[in-house]
Amino acid sequence: MSFKSLGLCAPVLAVLEEQGYTEPTPIQAKAIPAVLDGRDVMAAAQTGTGKTAGFTLPILELLKDGERAKPNEARVLILTPTRELAAQVAESVATYSRGLNLRSAVVFGGVKINPQMMQLRKGVDILVATPGRLLDLYQQNAVKFPKLEMLVLDEADRMLDMGFIHDIKRILKVLPAKRQNLLFSATFSTEIRALAKGMVNDPIEISVSPENTTAERVEQMVYPVTKAQKAALLVTLIKELNQPQILVFTRTKHGANKLTKQLCSAGFQAAAIHGNKSQGARTKALSAFKSGEMQVLVATDIAARGLDIDLLPYVVNYDLPQVAEDYVHRIGRTGRAGSSGTALSLVCDEEIKQLRAIERFTGQKVIQNDMQEYKSQFDTVSLAGPGKSIPKPARSQPRRGSPGGHQSTQGERARNHSSGRRRQG
Repeated sequence: MSFKSLGLCAPVLAVLEEQGYTEPTPIQAKAIPAVLDGRDVMAAAQTGTGKTAGFTLPILELLKDGERAKPNEARVLILTPTRELAAQVAESVATYSRGLNLRSAVVFGGVKINPQMMQLRKGVDILVATPGRLLDLYQQNAVKFPKLEMLVLDEADRMLDMGFIHDIKRILKVLPAKRQNLLFSATFSTEIRALAKGMVNDPIEISVSPENTTAERVEQMVYPVTKAQKAALLVTLIKELNQPQILVFTRTKHGANKLTKQLCSAGFQAAAIHGNKSQGARTKALSAFKSGEMQVLVATDIAARGLDIDLLPYVVNYDLPQVAEDYVHRIGRTGRAGSSGTALSLVCDEEIKQLRAIERFTGQKVIQNDMQEYKSQFDTVSLAGPGKSIPKPARSQPRRGSPGGHQSTQGERARNHSSGRRRQG
């Protein structure tokens, strides 16, 4: 199957070809025709499967010949849970719509509201927003939705996890009843289905992976370690891995700041992103990480859904998350859309309860049962058994076919890492 066979217009196909994409991913192959048919869609897909293009591409096709948005109005509203995800989705919209006469904008908190109000004055065809800032703009009459054609709820499960349910219900009340609805979520939990009842109408349900599973191509490894050893072990691992990009997750903002200072003292280029950082600081850190100027990005779970970094080889759980589902979203930052990746977790005795909860949630055993006696900081335990050396994913080549899709062979991985080759940022 090709994108051309899905009925997308020439300008969009030209951008896809320019980006090196010719074949849709499974979620795109199923979602694009359903959206083009005007159906409401509920889609469950793991992160990194190309779902953003799965709704962006058909939206552009449906909007391109319609009446332009009037001042302070929007034709399509895409809601996301975090600023980073909003910026990422807006970037995709801007990229794929380059050859079309469509206006788009993104609005989120943490930055001045006036420039966003100015953007909305001319009207936008596609508005990407976080719930809180959207309500602020609506209350100030900066945006209205009398002719809204479509609503997209991206990362709906994360929306609920972050407590946005009341904001979402307030937003739904001010939207026209007649509209097309798209709901994308990692899982279809009871809460998600309850939300969907008041939102979608006779939806097509799409699922491209089993519920509650981790990314198939992510190898998961655990390092039993004392709490006091964690920082030293992480420094050792980063040196041994010798990779240009490593994403590290901590449980708290304070922990992220403390660890970043320790990594900088050890000679690494590192920065932290979390809720107490200004949007400018977060954007700057993420940009430096994506470009390869900075080797280590330390993040709290605010970044678990919003980061999209091509060919990111490693994710490290410095602390295990309190909520098992967050583990899935953390490690989903690597092994995206066919590329290989590795998730390393540093687990102390205080975190065994969380580890067991993660195993129950994912249905996968991440570590052997015997956690009573800690091994040296260089011993590892993996799904493949104890004593396995640290895997080093190779530089993956873009898979010609799917937006954001990448893959590599095991032979390429071995060759690249035996020669110590580094990826370009």
